[in-house]
Amino acid sequence: MTPAPEPGRGPRPWLERLGLAAIALVMTVLFALVAIAGWAGGEVFLAVMGALGAVMTGWVGALTLLRG
Repeated sequence: MTPAPEPGRGPRPWLERLGLAAIALVMTVLFALVAIAGWAGGEVFLAVMGALGAVMTGWVGALTLLRG
């Protein structure tokens, strides 16, 4: 039995990249709001985790635009 051919690994179309980056931007803002709310409420651990989530999601969104 022959193995199935692998799908193409070319870059994503620009429309798909922009859509994924927009979703990442929304999620980044939501994580940042969690961080702010956690800090305001005295929940330092929640604030740090929210801030880390915002940074990582923003980073991946930027990489989606730059690398494809």
